[in-house]
Amino acid sequence: MRNIVRAYIEKQQLLAGDAPVLVGFSGGADSVALLSLLVQLDYTCIALHCNFHLRGDESIRDEEFAGETARNLGVPFHKIDFDTTAYAAEHSLSIEMAARELRYNWFEEMRQRLGAQAIAVAHHRDDSVETVLLNLIRGTGIRGLGGIRPKNGYVVRPLLTVSRSEILAWLEEQHLPYVTDSTNLSDAYTRNFIRLRVLPLLEELNPSVKASIARTADHLAETEAIYLYVVEEARRQLVEEGDRIPIARLTDYPSPATILYELLKPYGFTRQVADDIFRSLAKEPGKMFYSSDYRLLKDREYLLLSPVGKEEIQEYTFTADDVLEDIWRGPIELSFQKIVINSDFNIRKDKHIAYFDYDKLSFPLTLRKWKEGDWFIPFGMKGRKKLSDYFSDHKFSRIDKEQTWLLCSGENILWIVGERSDNRFCVDKETKSVLVVNFFSTKIIE
Repeated sequence: MRNIVRAYIEKQQLLAGDAPVLVGFSGGADSVALLSLLVQLDYTCIALHCNFHLRGDESIRDEEFAGETARNLGVPFHKIDFDTTAYAAEHSLSIEMAARELRYNWFEEMRQRLGAQAIAVAHHRDDSVETVLLNLIRGTGIRGLGGIRPKNGYVVRPLLTVSRSEILAWLEEQHLPYVTDSTNLSDAYTRNFIRLRVLPLLEELNPSVKASIARTADHLAETEAIYLYVVEEARRQLVEEGDRIPIARLTDYPSPATILYELLKPYGFTRQVADDIFRSLAKEPGKMFYSSDYRLLKDREYLLLSPVGKEEIQEYTFTADDVLEDIWRGPIELSFQKIVINSDFNIRKDKHIAYFDYDKLSFPLTLRKWKEGDWFIPFGMKGRKKLSDYFSDHKFSRIDKEQTWLLCSGENILWIVGERSDNRFCVDKETKSVLVVNFFSTKIIE
């Protein structure tokens, strides 16, 4: 078995170099086999033992046995005591999840403190088979059917290539003792129920069922790699700058609902919300969906993502002196310049530049977001127009509206920045001085 594990470590690139390997060491059969094998393979090992104090005297027995076994193998031994029950209650966790969280948090602390290359744990092939069945029962996607991964960050699993029966046979051959956790003999836990009740029934149908499920999990793990490649390619192709997803191109993909979920998952959207978003694609625009940190607007041609951030300052003021300053850098970038009209003066047709009769302005000017009831007189027109109607006519999305800034003179709107100026402040043949305002870009305030 030593050669099988060595080959598996090399194939999966689990361990390399001379840095020490931390080994989760309970004293049970699997961890004894793992520690012994790694020592025989000449890795520098350090044994870590967690006493969760859940089984009374048995917990103390395991700790003493683990320490003695590590010493017999010439391996440094570290142990820690946990009040698992109190931790579970404090964090609203099951005992199993509390023990797992405590164990792996401590392992990582020790890895950093001791400069270890990895944390080796003793999951074997049967554990992976049980995980596949457990995930299948609970409901899972392709990831859950790939079984336990050989490597997850710094956590490595060198025994995933061998079965529990092979481990026990090797321990007997090596004359290595181990302790048995009595809770593993109870089917009160779901995983134990699968191990003790479900798998034996399946073995009546197929004596090699564990090997069959393990092979299927390996195939699905490879399939997952292809799946993730396609998802990342879709992310590169579909998620445009500004976090926009074009609806037409999304629906050209096979299984677009699944692609959409994978694209939205990094933004915190659940599968259920992603499915709701997908169902909205054929409906009227304007519906908003939320995750904890993001909102998504279903617009006409795009799905528009934006962060749900802290409230920004909504109003900025500019005095007459500010028009002599350089570029103003706030949530947007603007510059102000006062020009005396002469024969060289020329108005450029560029919606990022606005021209106002300086003498018609009342200072300070203000920059603010729009609010219900706002109106202006669009340049070239005489009648008033509500901003809400202007937005509707020009097909502004809800996010577009929220990102629109207004430059105002007193209570009057001078300019929908980057869009349309107000006719009341336009340059005419009586104008002597002009305020030229340049709109450069939109910034994000952290």
